[in-house]
Amino acid sequence: MKRAYVFPGQGAQFSGMGKDLYQSSDKAREMMEKANDILGFRITDVMFEGSDEQLRATNVTQPAIFLHSVCLALCSPDLPKPDMVGGHSLGEFSALVACGAVSFEDALRLVAVRAAQMQLCCEAVPGTMAAVIGLSNEEVERVCREAEGIVIPANYNCDGQVVISGQKEAVARACVLMKEAGAKRALELSVSGAFHSPLMEPAAEELAKAIEKTEVREPFCPIYQNVTAQAETDPARIKENLLKQLTSPVKWTQTVKNMLADGAVEFKELGPGAVLQGLIKRICASEGKSAVIL
Repeated sequence: MKRAYVFPGQGAQFSGMGKDLYQSSDKAREMMEKANDILGFRITDVMFEGSDEQLRATNVTQPAIFLHSVCLALCSPDLPKPDMVGGHSLGEFSALVACGAVSFEDALRLVAVRAAQMQLCCEAVPGTMAAVIGLSNEEVERVCREAEGIVIPANYNCDGQVVISGQKEAVARACVLMKEAGAKRALELSVSGAFHSPLMEPAAEELAKAIEKTEVREPFCPIYQNVTAQAETDPARIKENLLKQLTSPVKWTQTVKNMLADGAVEFKELGPGAVLQGLIKRICASEGKSAVIL
């Protein structure tokens, strides 16, 4: 019976996240205080007491979710080792720590660089994202190609649910076209930028430097990366895919289907919220497969 651990991305944050871990686990408290030192500010104060607005800032949200997720993975004494791991967008960095490919400290530094650079992109170019419900992947891709401006599928979340990303005007036009094509809903999301689109390209240079300097070891179990949705164990490939992820779609639907095909029967989400649990249940249903969702 194969066990998969999965890690959420941006949007799962909430005020108070990780506080119970900080109070109950010496190891988690040590990791969180180390994170405060590495980041140069007390991110735990924002996690435990911050407003929704403070937590929504990309340069806060990403390290906060990463920290909460990794502490859950490494500080739960009865948690057995996974047979495979994967993460949604930012969650891929948490997964890299959980499978032993990257150290906690190095991954946190990477996340901080990624978040800061993405924040700069958000401020420089107005972009947005929108959820499209009720169209096939192929239809969403077709409409994006036909819409004017920069707009692409960014998150394949589950069958019938795709998030698009790009220039504000292009996303707005694409939403109208999606509804004309039969979408049940095409709704702009409350996000600060066009993640996983070409608008994030200016962040690539600094992230590439940070990834190049980071030691990536062969993981003790495969990590299913967003860009390929395939099981990866080669450190060079992992690095390459990490950089590509910045401007490429998150193939979450395809990832979960591949995990199922490779024998996963138990999925555990580690991090704030339970978004991935819901998506995995829908993907299992569409595949006619049953799995234990923890």
